[in-house]
Amino acid sequence: MIELKDMNVLLTGGSRGLGPHIAAELAKEGCNIAITARSEKLLKSVAEELLQYGTRVRFYLCNVSDAKDRRKLVDDIKADFGRIDILVNNAGIENVSSYTDLSSEMIDDMVQTNLLAPMQLAHLVIPDMLAQRCGHIVTMSSLGGKKGSPYSATYAATKAGLIQWSNGIRAELHQTGVSASVICPGLVSDSGMFVKYDKKAPGLLGESKPDQVAQAVVKAIKKDVGEVIVNPGPIRLSMVLDAINPEIMNWVLRKFGIHEFYRMQAEDNKLL
Repeated sequence: MIELKDMNVLLTGGSRGLGPHIAAELAKEGCNIAITARSEKLLKSVAEELLQYGTRVRFYLCNVSDAKDRRKLVDDIKADFGRIDILVNNAGIENVSSYTDLSSEMIDDMVQTNLLAPMQLAHLVIPDMLAQRCGHIVTMSSLGGKKGSPYSATYAATKAGLIQWSNGIRAELHQTGVSASVICPGLVSDSGMFVKYDKKAPGLLGESKPDQVAQAVVKAIKKDVGEVIVNPGPIRLSMVLDAINPEIMNWVLRKFGIHEFYRMQAEDNKLL
C-alpha cells in the first residue's frame, strides 16, 4: 500500500465535472494539489474548497492542448512545489453528434485534448519521476473506450487510445518506482458528461456517483492497480460477449435502447 501523504499532484480538468471530486479525495489523503483548467473563476472556487483539508493548494490557468502551455505548467508547478509525484490526466471533451456533423476542428480538438495532451504531459513529467524513483500517472478514460458508441465515435477512439497507451507505459515502467493506471467510468451522475441532457440512461448502462470515480483514482494509486472499471451494471459480462461476437453485442445495445439514447443526445446537441 502506497502512502499518499505529502505527495504533490498535478490534476488537469480541475475546475468542473469529476475534477473537484478527484482533487478532494486526494487532498483527504494528505496530497498537495495543483489543479489546472481554462477558467480562473472556477479554479479559484475549487482551490478555496480544497483548503479545508489542510494541504497546499494552487491553481494554474492552462490549455492542455497547447504545447507551450503544457511546458510552462510543469515548470511552474515544479518551481512552486519542488516536484510532481502524481499526474492525473482528467481533462477531456466530448461532442455527441453525428460524425458527419462534426467539423474537422471539433475532431482535432477532441484528439488533441483527450489523447495527445495526456501523452505529452506524461512525457514531460516521467523523466523526473524516474530520477526520483517515485511517481504515478493516472489517466481518466471511459467505458466508451471499451466499446465504441454511435454518435460518439471520435470520443471513443481517443478513450480507447488512452487505455492501450496507459497499459503500454505501465508495462514499460515496471520495477522503476513509477507506474500508470487507467480509470474507466461509465455514465456518472451529477457531474458526468450527460448531466446537461436531463434524461434517464437505459438501465443496462448503469450510473456511478462522482465520489465513486474519485475513490477509484485513490485506490489505483495506493494499490497500484493498472485498470479500474467504475460501473454498477453488467459491464464485464457485456465485455466478454463483445469479445466473443461484437455483432451480437451491438444487437443487445440496440435492443436495450443504448444506441437510441446516444442518438437522442446528438439530436439535442443540434438544438444547443
